[in-house]
Amino acid sequence: MRRVALSGLLGTAVEFYDFLVYGTVAALVFGDLFFPDADPAVGTIAAFGTFAAGYLARPLGGVVFGHFGDRIGRKSMMLLTMVLMGGCSFLIGLLPTYDAIGVWAPVLLVALRVVQGIAIGGEWGGATLMVVEHAEHARGAHGSRRGLWSSFTQLGAPLGSVLSAGVVTLVSALPDDDFRSWGWRLPFLLSVVLLAVGLFVRLKVAESPLFEQVRREPLDRPPVVELLRRPAPVLRAACVGIGAFTAQSLLTGFMISYAVDHGYSRPQVLTAVTVASCVALAVLPAASALSDRVGRRPVVLAGAVASAALAFPVLALVDSGSPGLLILALALGHGVAQSTMYGPLGALLTEMFGTRVRYTGASLGYQAATLVGAGFSPLIAGSLLAVYGGGSTPVSLLLCGGAAITALAVWRMRETHTASLDASPTHRPAAPVSEGTPR
Repeated sequence: MRRVALSGLLGTAVEFYDFLVYGTVAALVFGDLFFPDADPAVGTIAAFGTFAAGYLARPLGGVVFGHFGDRIGRKSMMLLTMVLMGGCSFLIGLLPTYDAIGVWAPVLLVALRVVQGIAIGGEWGGATLMVVEHAEHARGAHGSRRGLWSSFTQLGAPLGSVLSAGVVTLVSALPDDDFRSWGWRLPFLLSVVLLAVGLFVRLKVAESPLFEQVRREPLDRPPVVELLRRPAPVLRAACVGIGAFTAQSLLTGFMISYAVDHGYSRPQVLTAVTVASCVALAVLPAASALSDRVGRRPVVLAGAVASAALAFPVLALVDSGSPGLLILALALGHGVAQSTMYGPLGALLTEMFGTRVRYTGASLGYQAATLVGAGFSPLIAGSLLAVYGGGSTPVSLLLCGGAAITALAVWRMRETHTASLDASPTHRPAAPVSEGTPR
């Protein structure tokens, strides 16, 4: 279990390191380097547009890798997605800029982001399923510590954030000309180190025991067709994750651009993001372990309510101009509220689908949530700020909206933490609560 959990942790860390390094560098210099003919505000929006392009490809990756993961196995897909993720990040670090090759620079950037997004679309599902399915097999008791073990995969998010913020903080301390000419490339090139370590661990992990039990049972239809015949669980899974990803995207990558525009230095903002991610490293496993005891629903619901309640106060603290209050704001909004929503998500989404369609179902739900919550939020926030000025109200309203969607979706679900991970392809323990059904 420790090796499987470490494998999931490293895979998600590579995923979030690659995506957050891009989001951070895009906020700082990509507008000038790849879209130099645009107005500064338009250049920033275009840079975040390529960020969204990676998210647009994620549901496709969830379908493709989910299909083969449900038919061939989890392990082989985990290896392939990790190679593609790290490889694309490394190639971004080698890309010529607009001054060198003209319009081909943004074209190649978008192409690499799309391939990376497809790979990431299959990464989380494989990593999480391996951990949760191994945990179910190892313990043999319904609902046994699946949340706690799955939190190791979820911990990859703040770990990747800490690593990306730390590396970008170091290189952004370079003189501005050096950072713009070659320093921005280093965080992307260093992703190859995480890739090597992750592959070394994953090669030693055994295939999921639950999948081995059912791999020879035929499916009448491809997993995605089976799921889309009854799409409610996938839509519900997507809605559950939207709040966590909206908060994560707005309070990490987008917040760097927003705070720098409001007078903070790059090191001050990156320090705040790093501290918030360190807080998340403690909150995530605590929230996940608590969900094993009291259930997934109350923990995720508490995080959603906290995220909505803190939305306006957090942005007010950011607007204060105080570096100390900036750290407090991100620690509360991202480190505590967002992490409470995100911690139990791996176990919760896994428990909503049967073994033969679980990779595809959990991946589709999760990646649809990232597309809506994380992919479009920075783009929408940047556009609203450009149109209506620099006030923080649009950002706060987006945070509240994402949290409200999550809260409503969780409120309408049955509890899943005591459900068996049934092998049936039609297993749906997370059906909506109907009248007279105990919550």
